[in-house]
Amino acid sequence: MLLAVVLTNVTLRYVFATGFIGAEDLGIWLHVALISVGAPLSLKSALAMRLDVFVRLLPERLHPIAEGLADIFSVLAAFILLFGGSEIISLLGGISPTLGLPEWVRFAFLGIGGGLILLVLTLQRIVEGKAIAILLSIGVGAALYFGLPQLFIETRLPPSLFLALIAGLGLVLAAPLAHAFLAAAYVAIAFGSTLPEPAIVSSTVTGMSKFLLLAIPFFLLAGGLLTTSGVANQLVRFAAAMVGHRRAGLAQTTLLTSVLFSGASGSSVANAAFGASTFQPELVKHGYPPAQAGAIIAATSVLDNIIPPSIAFLILATATNLSVGSLLVGGFFAGGLMAICLAVAIHYTVRDVETRPRAPARERWQAAIAAIPAFGLGVIVVVGIRIGIVTTTEAAALAALYTLLLAFGMRLGGGRILASFTQAATEAAAIGLLIGTAGPFAFLLAVDNVSGLVSNFVTVLGGSAFAVIMLANVILFAVGLVLDIGAAILLFGPILLPAAVAAGIDPIHFGVILVVNLMIHGLTPPLGMLIFVVSGVTRVPATALFRAVVPYLLSLLVSLGVLCAWAIIF
Repeated sequence: MLLAVVLTNVTLRYVFATGFIGAEDLGIWLHVALISVGAPLSLKSALAMRLDVFVRLLPERLHPIAEGLADIFSVLAAFILLFGGSEIISLLGGISPTLGLPEWVRFAFLGIGGGLILLVLTLQRIVEGKAIAILLSIGVGAALYFGLPQLFIETRLPPSLFLALIAGLGLVLAAPLAHAFLAAAYVAIAFGSTLPEPAIVSSTVTGMSKFLLLAIPFFLLAGGLLTTSGVANQLVRFAAAMVGHRRAGLAQTTLLTSVLFSGASGSSVANAAFGASTFQPELVKHGYPPAQAGAIIAATSVLDNIIPPSIAFLILATATNLSVGSLLVGGFFAGGLMAICLAVAIHYTVRDVETRPRAPARERWQAAIAAIPAFGLGVIVVVGIRIGIVTTTEAAALAALYTLLLAFGMRLGGGRILASFTQAATEAAAIGLLIGTAGPFAFLLAVDNVSGLVSNFVTVLGGSAFAVIMLANVILFAVGLVLDIGAAILLFGPILLPAAVAAGIDPIHFGVILVVNLMIHGLTPPLGMLIFVVSGVTRVPATALFRAVVPYLLSLLVSLGVLCAWAIIF
């Protein structure tokens, strides 16, 4: 429905020079509905963004206790959405001027989502034979939900400190990140937070009610269809024909494919899964140690959220109001630099493996022609946005339509196409809920002037561009170890950007540095999302991958250093 709404409006505007009133609002409302219905589906998957590294360190007998405590966070978050949404419905009046529907409908979606989270979590635990444990978690969650508003703890410490501590506790217990954010914002009320429960829900809905965010499900759909239809394999063939004969040729093919695939999917996780299933068997067959092969795949997947289209840059633009087009252009340069550094690292670390014979000119031409459909996707997105022909969301919708037509052209079955839509919707819902729940969290940080504290600290350090870059990188290196990249961008982008601008650093350049820094954490413990994705597909232990990825991690840090030096000097 989202895709149909946006494409219909694009057609009316550019073909018939007209449009229909309320297209953007309808898209936003449908996006909120998608998040509300889809987010509960990711409770048991990696999309829940659980930091389970600390729980895994506990003795086996303590795991059920940690799981029960984490479920309390989810139950509390579900109650906040369910009852907080109901309270807003009772208070809110008015009719949407463009849609003619009551304004409370948008908030009702999120209330339904809260109920679905509670229902799905309960059913999952019952199926797992943990009915008593989930009933206990629901009881404790209900007691906290109804008891906290009656409690006031007088303290001179800022509420944002307790907000961070509660959210941190949720992370340590492996609660879903979005649920930890919501629960922390609610608990902070007892410590003097100025954000009551209805405002928490309202801020959450506002955070996800941006037309730009509709680009996320469309880009995810485009990447999924590109892979499912087999068109992505044409990129592999083209890359192999170009560089497969060189030293470490198959590894360089993996890198070049990642660069090319980056212009299609916009998701590093999607690229890592694709590369692990496509390249890992071939790399191992040609003499690469399994751990090194997986490490190369994970390292090259970092580029997917740097080279446009990039979901990370979309989230940054949403959080900071920076130009999406300018960020995407900056991503091109940064991605190219990172690819060069990775190519050098691969060249010097891969030894004693088979190389392919050089592809004849005819084969290279055939591979290039076969890959043209995949290249067309990048042209639609980047050229359309940069020239200003279409908005980012419209370009993403056109990219999704383009890959859908390619899927039909490849005679892909309806079931596989539907599976791509379902996967994209579920992933987009999980990302959207995270973006929304970061809203109240970021608001409370702003109320306590955390951004001003950072600026003051920079002033103490001298207020120079060098001081800002160093401090920002230290902060981002620290938070990147424990926070998902989306959450880190949403929380720290608005805090660090004003200090960078005050120091004379170009905001676009700083935004690129911020995303590059955080994306590198896809390769570092304890989170290391890209490492765990590759490990899950290839069955190579994550500990072995973390050791093998060190040379490629260092090469990416070199590229980050070059970007930082450029920002300071120029």
